Amino acid sequence: MKRIMTAMFLTLGSASYSYAASTSKVYMSGTLVLLFLGFCALVLTVQLIPAMVMLYGMIRGALDSKKEKTYSSAKTR
Repeated sequence: MKRIMTAMFLTLGSASYSYAASTSKVYMSGTLVLLFLGFCALVLTVQLIPAMVMLYGMIRGALDSKKEKTYSSAKTR
């Protein structure tokens, strides 16, 4: 056990610092990159509008068909 502890302390004691990436670099991207990212965000946002309209229509249609079924089943009684 004493040998294991000594080997562990020697291994940990001989470890050196690692050189991580520098985080002091400032974001220096060009305006074309920013315009491209803005255009991508605009495309995604514009595609959300028809998706929401379609979702609203699907939910409304499902609820209307449910009401129609309950009305027709009550009418036949």
